[in-house]
Amino acid sequence: MLDKIHSLLSEIDRLSVSNADELEALRIKYLSKKGIVSALMDDFRNVAPGQKREVGMKLNELKQKAQEKIQSLKEMFDGNKEKNLDIDLTRTAYPVSLGARHPISIVKEEICDIFKRLGFSIAEGPEVEDDWHVFSSLNFAEDHPARDMQDTFFIESNPDIVLRTHTSSVQTRVMEKTQPPIRIICPGRVYRNEAISYRAHCFFHQVEALYVDKDVSFADLKQALLFFAKEMFGNETKIRLRPSYFPFTEPSAEMDISCNLCGGEGCPFCKYTGWVEILGCGMVDPNVLDNCGIDSKSYTGYALGMGIERITNLKYQVKDLRMFSENDVSFLKQFQSAH
Repeated sequence: MLDKIHSLLSEIDRLSVSNADELEALRIKYLSKKGIVSALMDDFRNVAPGQKREVGMKLNELKQKAQEKIQSLKEMFDGNKEKNLDIDLTRTAYPVSLGARHPISIVKEEICDIFKRLGFSIAEGPEVEDDWHVFSSLNFAEDHPARDMQDTFFIESNPDIVLRTHTSSVQTRVMEKTQPPIRIICPGRVYRNEAISYRAHCFFHQVEALYVDKDVSFADLKQALLFFAKEMFGNETKIRLRPSYFPFTEPSAEMDISCNLCGGEGCPFCKYTGWVEILGCGMVDPNVLDNCGIDSKSYTGYALGMGIERITNLKYQVKDLRMFSENDVSFLKQFQSAH
């Protein structure tokens, strides 16, 4: 029996495992009730009386060594598992879905970037405004239709306070506090009291631009518009200016671009005209400059404004405006690689 015990002691020294199943198999083999050590304990009664003391000591040594070896292998195996654990258990479980930039944000930043390259800086203002900055300072007559309840959200407790209908209110605030030269763009959300449909919403987004300085001409405006159109829609894009009317500009115009789907050849999108309207513009009316404390005899300026949803529709052919505000994940995922 002593020879067998010595052989087992050497065998235990060489034990190793690579996974939890192998470790459990060794424990059962050596230390379970039917294991090798238990079997030797049962056979101890057959040992000659003269050898019991020596054999008993060796059996105890074997049992203790087997227990220590199994425990050390378990600790080593658990330690390796922790070292190989390269995730933070407090993090959200995989797979983690990545978000996407909203198409309105993508296009807004692209528009702002184009005008920044022309020297424009960003100006922002409040969405809850007063009548002066939204209408009166911008040359709107008292009976102008835009003041009607059908177009504007008024604050019930104070009819002089409204939700801004355009970001031109930011321009008047800047002109009141800043003397020319002024070169700003005003991106932001605006509100109109309109029925929600595939082509209209009660809120949308605009970017407006204002340039006021000495000797600013309509030719400067046209060049800025041409640069913007080519940068946004491609170098082959052409522009067309049509006479229009806005209370705050004189002369006023609406700008069309050659249809970016058919290249101006004519298609259903452009109603076979080859042109698509994208923005309004004009020279700042002298009354607006005077209202904001800028001498209209010394300074001139131009202004332009566009709906970001309109530009986004042209770039991505989104036919329903409601999609932009419905938080449909399947819709938003389409723009993961757009910017």
